[in-house]
Amino acid sequence: MTPPSPVIPWRKSLLVRLLLTSVAIAVLSVGATAWLAVQITTRAVQEERGQVLSDDSTILRKLSGFAATHADWTGVQTTVRTLSRTMDRRIALTSANGRPIADSAAPGTALPVRASAAVDPLSTDTYTEPGAQLVGIDPRVVGPYLLPRAEREQVKALAEKRLACMRRYGSNGSIGRVPGGRTVIITDGGEASVPTQCADGALNAPTLTEKRALFVLSALTEACLDREPKHATLKGKAGAPFTPGRVSIPAHGNVRWVGGNQQTQSCVDSATRKQLDPYVAPRASLYLGNLRQQPAGFDLSPANKAKIFGVTGLVLAVTVAMTTVVAIRLVRPLRALTAAAQQPPQQHARVAVTTKDETGYLAAAFNDLTARREQMESQRKAMVSDIAHELRTPLTNIRGWLEVTRDGLLDPDPGLIASLHDEALLLQHIIDDLQDLAAVDAGTLRLHREPVGVDELVAQVVTAHSTRAEASGIRLLTRTDPGLWLDADPVRMRQALGNLVANALRHTPTDGTVTVIAQPAGDLAVLTVEDTGDGIAPEDLPQVFERFWRAEKSRSRRTGGSGLGLSIVRQFVEAHGGTVTADSEPGTGAVFTVRLPRRPDPDSPSQ
Repeated sequence: MTPPSPVIPWRKSLLVRLLLTSVAIAVLSVGATAWLAVQITTRAVQEERGQVLSDDSTILRKLSGFAATHADWTGVQTTVRTLSRTMDRRIALTSANGRPIADSAAPGTALPVRASAAVDPLSTDTYTEPGAQLVGIDPRVVGPYLLPRAEREQVKALAEKRLACMRRYGSNGSIGRVPGGRTVIITDGGEASVPTQCADGALNAPTLTEKRALFVLSALTEACLDREPKHATLKGKAGAPFTPGRVSIPAHGNVRWVGGNQQTQSCVDSATRKQLDPYVAPRASLYLGNLRQQPAGFDLSPANKAKIFGVTGLVLAVTVAMTTVVAIRLVRPLRALTAAAQQPPQQHARVAVTTKDETGYLAAAFNDLTARREQMESQRKAMVSDIAHELRTPLTNIRGWLEVTRDGLLDPDPGLIASLHDEALLLQHIIDDLQDLAAVDAGTLRLHREPVGVDELVAQVVTAHSTRAEASGIRLLTRTDPGLWLDADPVRMRQALGNLVANALRHTPTDGTVTVIAQPAGDLAVLTVEDTGDGIAPEDLPQVFERFWRAEKSRSRRTGGSGLGLSIVRQFVEAHGGTVTADSEPGTGAVFTVRLPRRPDPDSPSQ
């Protein structure tokens, strides 16, 4: 009856563990990938937003410059399209009441929801600090303060003269030009670093054009101040660089109100804007967006979150499905192996090999092990039967003769005693052979090695078997090379070589020949026993060294031997580090060859 399959707890099930392992790996992989993607995407979005902000500031600065130098928006469409291609952004301008001025997109394209900025150079300064939007008038709005070419050259000559004077007195600086066309000297320390000998005031004195503009500004400011309790006089600040392009005059220190206060400063600002207003384009709203009407970058919107969770779930589902298929294919042959191993030993169950992977190799190895076990079981049964047969025959003879003698039917004459003695010797021989094989199997066989001359070993074996050879009419010949030595146990080697000679004599007919040959072959000593008997069939050659094996199962014990001699030969030769082989062709005899490591001649002078 087949034993029931063991119940494996689900926590220890290989299938469950594979599933849990794959799910854990998938979760960690997806989580790590998602975290890395979020980090990289966040960084990319931040960098992209920073770049977008920088690009947007550049666009606003250029359009503010256009508005500061043009009385209206005529011709701005070309600038808008150029900026759009350069910045890869959609750019649109509308008037204060929403009327379109310029747009880089196709007509009819909807504007973004909110305006990005207002283009008003009279209120926002995008020139002084690039990337920033300062409160004030853009310095590029110069209007009536723009110097004609003659005055620009005049001021430039004065600036170069002052710079040359400064260098003579150990000071230094550089020449620059403000949007209004006036040339100024740029020094690290400002006006304080200009030597007194060079501060003649000529460079900072307003030109004729600037005087006219300041006169108009003064008139506008006085009109504003008529409602104020106090009045002030507008004049240029002597000794300070005059930059008329910066119409917020007090902020630059170029023009100041004597005795002015907050109300008067407000009038100055209002008058300045009123004076410059005809020279700048009207206030406009700036709309910026993606050129392809798609949001830039990646955000964690609900749609994107749904995509992330959907992809994650799909990855986990595919992982679990694939792992389940692989695990089932892996576990199924293991379960088959388990079921086969639980079968009763006498059934010798095998497993079908369906794959060529590690599991298939394991199943093949299991089948090989089962086959060897079945063979060993058959050999064990055959050996037990052979041992019983080999022991029964001499014991039966001894018992029969003893019972006949006891009953007085036969007198115990010397012939009877000799026969009983032969049977006892045969029984002892079988028992000794079995004991030797048991010692080899148990690893308790002890070899007493010493230098053994091969010629002497052959002579001793031939002498021991010469009487039997003569009685059978068989010629026993030897051919040995002198000086051939072995490091071996002489008793075991005589027994092994004697078994080969006895086996050859047993299978050689009358008038046949048995030849024992010993010769060197490199580092080996080769001992060969040849006979002229009937030979061995090719299919029987692999089994001649098996225990209790006989080529002819019907042979009697007396003609066939015990079946242990050749097995003992193989065990003793292998214990000495050698090999033994058998070659034969039916009808031409058999050749048994023993190869053993040779040793130098102990009597050689080199030793």
